[in-house]
Amino acid sequence: MSASSATASPGSFLGKAGPLVLARLFTAGLTLSIPLVLARVLSLEEYGTYYQLFLIATTLYYVLPFGVVQSLYYFLPRAEQKRPYLGQTMLFVTAAGVVAAALVATLLGPVAGLFSNPALLHYRWPLAIYTALLIGGFPLEVTLTSQGRTKHSAVAYLVSDSLRSLAMVVPCLLGTSLHGMMMAVAAFAGLRYLAAWCIALRGSTGPLVSGRLLREQLVYAAPFGAAMALSIPQQNAHFYVVASAVAPALYALYRVGCFQLPVVDLLYTPTSEVLMVRLGELEKAGRLEEAVDAFREAAGKLAFVFLPVSAFLFAAAPEFVSALFGAKFLPAVPIFRVSVLGVVLSILPMDGVLRARGHTRAIFVSYLIKAVVTAPLVWWGVHRFGMKGGIASWAVAELVGKATLLARVPAALSTPERPLRVQDVIPWGELGKAALAAVAAAVGIFALRAGTVSAWVRLPEGFVWRVLPLAVAGLLFVVGYIAVLYATGIRPLRVLAGMRSRGTA
Repeated sequence: MSASSATASPGSFLGKAGPLVLARLFTAGLTLSIPLVLARVLSLEEYGTYYQLFLIATTLYYVLPFGVVQSLYYFLPRAEQKRPYLGQTMLFVTAAGVVAAALVATLLGPVAGLFSNPALLHYRWPLAIYTALLIGGFPLEVTLTSQGRTKHSAVAYLVSDSLRSLAMVVPCLLGTSLHGMMMAVAAFAGLRYLAAWCIALRGSTGPLVSGRLLREQLVYAAPFGAAMALSIPQQNAHFYVVASAVAPALYALYRVGCFQLPVVDLLYTPTSEVLMVRLGELEKAGRLEEAVDAFREAAGKLAFVFLPVSAFLFAAAPEFVSALFGAKFLPAVPIFRVSVLGVVLSILPMDGVLRARGHTRAIFVSYLIKAVVTAPLVWWGVHRFGMKGGIASWAVAELVGKATLLARVPAALSTPERPLRVQDVIPWGELGKAALAAVAAAVGIFALRAGTVSAWVRLPEGFVWRVLPLAVAGLLFVVGYIAVLYATGIRPLRVLAGMRSRGTA
């Protein structure tokens, strides 16, 4: 391999995420519309019930697959015969879905009592069916991305997210309320499950299941799966504790406060997925010393997006909440400001690196520490400070977890020829310039609000007028952010170009 080729490959790997980013960007608007539409067509009690139903479903969705689906990112780039890994993964998540349905059917009654919300029981069977089929279809996009078929994966994301958004919004707009929505999303999950089987088996060779390969897959997945069994309940612990401490209407306010734009999933997930595949390719080619450069490139690009997003949402929180959800949700602003700081913690795609390098036990240790920290902290925080204590406990636990992951990244990226320390894996230049520009632009929003607050109060009613303050704040922020970046020598268009597809490595 030529020197030029070796140099180009690490720089071009991030471009492979381009189709995934574009597909999710297209569907982000549809996904974003779901809570916004439901906030207007459902009562506060129904809105809180909606969030509680999907809290249960998503907890099971991420825990029960036990890391087997994510293990495809490790095995498929290295496998000669891919069919056994795909087939046994589909069978595993099918069984996990059955277990999920049984848990929902059995335990929804006690959960409804814990949440003081008997209305949950009206959705027992639609929730059970939806959760089972959703888990069964989990591998749909992963089977494509892990084989380097990012364009096909992008199409799958595009179609799936569009159908999911329609299934969640249209029934409520037609007046069938929450029950109609639950029936529609169960049907949608069934379509995903069938599509996952078709895509997993098409074009692959080998037996459907291999006992030896299954054992290897389970051994690899077990630490990560155990980590998920700790991480997801830990991440959602503040939701469960708050839901058990307040009425559904107040819980609706709390969930609005925890609302985040899908920018993290839009960029972090595909970037991390492609990074995992890239590290596997580098290891196979004997060029692992280039892995740290790929990691720093990915983190640097994410910093130029995540830092300004977090700063803008923090500064413009009142305008954002009022415009998207309505004035009745303004009490959620303090909670919202704490929750958006979590976007900053997603700049470094550390868990992807550790999974790609087989350091899944480090992920488990990190999540174990987070769980130990969260359990007493969230209980004390909610009972002492209410909903503000809930979101603060989440933020502290996330910071602890990220710190423990970061401590393990240098070892995962080091080689005998290139040993690394923590400071060696962080893109300090990009972080510093992005932070400076984001903070400067956020200060401008606070100054704008101080000078125009009386004018905004006199605006007429209506959606357009409600959005106007947010639009003005957004324009001011973008101009300020770009101006400061230019002053530091950064050209934003070049950063965006680095995230587009530039060919195959």
